[in-house]
Amino acid sequence: MSLDATLWAWKAPVNTAPQRLVLLSLADRAGEDHTCFPSYERLVQDTLLNRKTVVKVVSELIELGLIRDTGERKGATKQVKVYKLLNVVGREESTPKLKQSQKRNSTEIGTLNSPKNGTLNSPKFGTQNLSSNLPIESKNKNSWLSLKILKKELELATDSETIEHIKTAKWFERELSAFENFNADKKHNPAVMHYLFADWLLRNMSKYQPQTEKPQAGKSSNKATGLSEKQIQAFAKKLSLLPEIATKYAQGTETYDQLAIRLAQKLQNPSEAKKLEPYLHQVGFSGVLNEVAARLVPKKKKHAVCAK
Repeated sequence: MSLDATLWAWKAPVNTAPQRLVLLSLADRAGEDHTCFPSYERLVQDTLLNRKTVVKVVSELIELGLIRDTGERKGATKQVKVYKLLNVVGREESTPKLKQSQKRNSTEIGTLNSPKNGTLNSPKFGTQNLSSNLPIESKNKNSWLSLKILKKELELATDSETIEHIKTAKWFERELSAFENFNADKKHNPAVMHYLFADWLLRNMSKYQPQTEKPQAGKSSNKATGLSEKQIQAFAKKLSLLPEIATKYAQGTETYDQLAIRLAQKLQNPSEAKKLEPYLHQVGFSGVLNEVAARLVPKKKKHAVCAK
């Protein structure tokens, strides 16, 4: 595995999440010459994407100029393509070297108990002895977990406010332990583990949010579904991150944001919103939707007409 290739793959200008995932898998299997030759079956195992999508994404990466087919073939049958990762920059080329006297207590690379670069027993992410500006290579006690890489993965899926909430959450260690136990018998590489753990955190954080009171009938600001426009946009974004929603509703290689836009349109339709109600409850919605908009409007009481 080439660390330089992995760092390059995280920063490469891809257009979709599947492209990033396949590129990370290729980089994870690249040697020091930045070539690799995983089979399509291996890429399917690494990324959990189907074979048709993997084949398409590899072609897209070649068109983007991020990889190229060297023409060389390997494997028992000499049919596995060898790919070259293009324009990978080594750390020695991009990072200035420090003098020996500067290496100790440097404020650029973080020092123990430094007020600028993190302190001992920092509560962030629920871990200990971590600097707030760790290099990407730095890991915590979990051999696969890099907080820098996890943050980058979360930035691709959600907003900065949600990331900050996760960073300071008391339940982070609890979910990390549950995630590792769940994947104990699976042989995912670190790139896939970070991708799956980001989804795991976003999917489960709603369990720790305080439940709000159920809205009373007739008090909704949106007559079509019982959700306000602001709620529709917020819940659509959260729904797009649910794996089961992505599997069922995603089209081709569309991004999370593109899926969220289509989900928002569905939430504006009473019957479509009702179908999504079980998933809405998973991301924090506690109300009850009606399929017919008219049912949300309280009926006026009929007063008896007194005979003169």
